[in-house]
Amino acid sequence: MTRLKQEAKRFGIEKIKEQERASQLAALRLMCGLDLEEALGTAAEQRSRLIQRLERLLERERLRGTRRHWSYDLNRHIALKQVLDRLRGEKATGPFAGSLTGLLAAKKHRTRGNGVAANENGARRRHNR
Repeated sequence: MTRLKQEAKRFGIEKIKEQERASQLAALRLMCGLDLEEALGTAAEQRSRLIQRLERLLERERLRGTRRHWSYDLNRHIALKQVLDRLRGEKATGPFAGSLTGLLAAKKHRTRGNGVAANENGARRRHNR
């Protein structure tokens, strides 16, 4: 039974990695018009220019998010950051490093300081005492 659980866990991890790779491919293609495999195979000088370009795009995406612009997309923002990290050769850091679904799951089940789950608008559920 443990072998089956290990295979199921491995399959789930591979599925998440494939989903993240697909979102990275789509984000880079839509935002820059480039293929991720081409970008990873470029020379050092071209790669540094591409990194600068991605940093500018990521900064624009951050500004859209902070201004609550209608075109801001959290998934695109995450995918661009992951592509930038891959081009730099860095490993993602943080509690949900490299896991888009982990980040979304954590956001969904976030609680306030007293352990009461918050709704999407920040309101707490009232309890009759």
